[in-house]
Amino acid sequence: MAERKTAVKTATEPNFLQFNDLACEAVGGKVIFASDEWFAPAANMLKREPPHFIASAFTEFGKWMDGWETRRKRIPGHDWCIIQLGVPGLIYGFDVDTSFFTGNYSPHVSIQAGCLDQPPAFTLEGDRTGMAASDSQLAAVAKLGSEAWPELVCMSELQPGYSDCCHNYFEVNFNRRVTHLRLNMYPDGGIARLRVFGIGQRDWLSVSTNQDVDLLALTNGGVCLGYSDAHFGHPRNMIGLGQAANMADGWETARRLDRPQNLKVDQRGILQVPGWEWAVFRLGHHGVIRSVEVDTNHFKGNFPDSCRIEACTLTPEEEAQCIRSRWNSGKWQVLLPPQKLRPHHRHLYSGEELTLSRPVSHIRLIIAPDGGVSRLRLWGRPTPVSKATANQQRPASKL
Repeated sequence: MAERKTAVKTATEPNFLQFNDLACEAVGGKVIFASDEWFAPAANMLKREPPHFIASAFTEFGKWMDGWETRRKRIPGHDWCIIQLGVPGLIYGFDVDTSFFTGNYSPHVSIQAGCLDQPPAFTLEGDRTGMAASDSQLAAVAKLGSEAWPELVCMSELQPGYSDCCHNYFEVNFNRRVTHLRLNMYPDGGIARLRVFGIGQRDWLSVSTNQDVDLLALTNGGVCLGYSDAHFGHPRNMIGLGQAANMADGWETARRLDRPQNLKVDQRGILQVPGWEWAVFRLGHHGVIRSVEVDTNHFKGNFPDSCRIEACTLTPEEEAQCIRSRWNSGKWQVLLPPQKLRPHHRHLYSGEELTLSRPVSHIRLIIAPDGGVSRLRLWGRPTPVSKATANQQRPASKL
C-alpha cells in the first residue's frame, strides 16, 4: 500500500516533542506554590490549550494575559514556582512558551527537579490573580529545600513571544524519576505555557501479574515512538486520561489524497483503499494483551473506516533500528485483524477477536484510509522481563 510522505520537520523542532506532557493540568499537574501572580496566575502555564491573546481584556490588576505573569519586581530576589507533575517520570525536554509575552516576557529561566516520597500538604486554590506568596506559604515551601534540587536547565535566555521565536526548547539528560519541578524566572516577567515532555514511570513491582492493567496508558509509561501523520491531533493524545474532551484531544490525520474517486467495499463492508495511516507505541511494560478498546468518541463525520493492530517484541537495540527505518520492521504480527469502525463509538475487542497470546512490547495502530481516534486502550497482564523495561531507558531518537 502507498504511504504519504512525512512533512519535513522544522530544523529547530526537537524529537522529544512527541512524548507526553507530564505537567499538563489534564493529567493532574498543578502549581502548588508561586512567589507572585500579580497579572496572571502560574496555573495558566499548565493549560492543555495553546495560549491566546485578547487585546481588549484587562483586570483590576492590569492587562489580562494567558500565562503566568508577575509584577515588575522592586525588591531583592527573583520569582519562582513549584509544579507538581500529574504523572511522575523521566523528563526528556521542556518547551518554555512565551507566546504573546513580547515586552513582558521573563528574560531568563532555570528549572530544577525533585523526587518527593510524599506530595507536600500545601497547594494553591482559586483565582490567584493579584496575589503573592504569604509568609506562611514561604515558610511551608522552604521546608522542601527546593533551591538545592538538581538543575535540569541552567540559567538560560528566553526569546520573546512572537510566533517565530516563542518556543524555547531545552533538551534534558537526567536519568532519575521526577515528581516536582522548580521553575525560576530571572528576575520577573511572563511565561505563557510550560510543557514537560517525558515518559511516566510506574512501580510495576506493586502490580500483580494476575491483574489486568492498561499497558499503553501514559500513566503506566506508554509512549508514542512514531507516526505517519498528525495533521489535526497527535497520536499521544490517544493514551491520555479518561474520555477525550473533544476532537482536539485525540489523534486525527489529514484526508488522504490517494483515495479512489469512487469508493468500493469488500464483503465485510470495509472500504478498499490503497493507503493508510499508522502510529507506533511502546507499552509501559511487556505484557499479554487480553482486550482492546478503540474509541472514536467525538469523531462523527471523520472517523476511520477501519482499523487493525499489529504487535511485536523488541529489544532497545531493535527499537532504535526500527526508529531509524521508520518502523519498516518485519517483526510485526497481527494482534487485531481489520475491523469496521463506527462513528462516535467505543469499540471493544477481546477473546478470539485477538490473535496473539504471547507477551509483546510494541504495537502499531493502523487506520484506513484516514480520520480520527480519541482513545486507545490495551488491557493486559504484565509479564517479567530479563532487562529493564524500555520505558526506563532513553532512546537516541524518535522519528
